[in-house]
Amino acid sequence: MGELKKNFKAYLAAQGLKTTQQREVILDAFLASPSHLSTEEFYLKIRKKHPSIGYATVYRTLKLFSESGIAVERNFGDKQTRYEVLSDEEHHDHLVCTSCSKIIEFEDPEIERLQENVALRHGFKVLNHSLELYGLCADCTGK
Repeated sequence: MGELKKNFKAYLAAQGLKTTQQREVILDAFLASPSHLSTEEFYLKIRKKHPSIGYATVYRTLKLFSESGIAVERNFGDKQTRYEVLSDEEHHDHLVCTSCSKIIEFEDPEIERLQENVALRHGFKVLNHSLELYGLCADCTGK
């Protein structure tokens, strides 16, 4: 996580922005949080320990995380932007429950190979991709 912090600080400096104490607090909390929090969910979490940090500051800082490349914005069809730490770990995809909104990350090398083969057959060079499957989780189907 130290590398992500360093990258974010370098991005701020390159943009002529300061590393403020509030940004530091938000960054530390973000890196320690579970993935896929919406701005509202993350703000409510931050507010518990740091009531002086406002919603607009959290919103702008999350946007900066995305712009700097340390986070990625995700939209799972619920009209809320969610944020996920962008790491060097293996690519993963998502199962999204349309009933309870649970988001399950998964990795499947076979799916990755199939996607690469489809792209090759069409002469397409994939730069990035996102796969989300929508349905009902085991809890919502009673299994």
